[in-house]
Amino acid sequence: MVGRVERNKDLVQEVVESAAHRVGNITSIITAAVADVAREIGELVTDGFEMREAARAASIDTEQAPKPKNHEEELDSLNGYDSDLDDDAADEDN
Repeated sequence: MVGRVERNKDLVQEVVESAAHRVGNITSIITAAVADVAREIGELVTDGFEMREAARAASIDTEQAPKPKNHEEELDSLNGYDSDLDDDAADEDN
């Protein structure tokens, strides 16, 4: 027959083991959540860097884009009368 002290010892042992197991599970959940949050924040910052670089590249492309020709200049170009070529030829004559 099991005595009262041994029964209480077994009860305390089960409670401590169960509590330790639960605390371990909770710690694992919290650790995973912190890691997930850190990953998401890192990806958000990376997206911000990529957007900033894309905006910078777009502004550079916009600055370097040639001025579009008006309708008359386009027709002259199609007919072989580029004003750019005429200007270059005039510069060479001088």
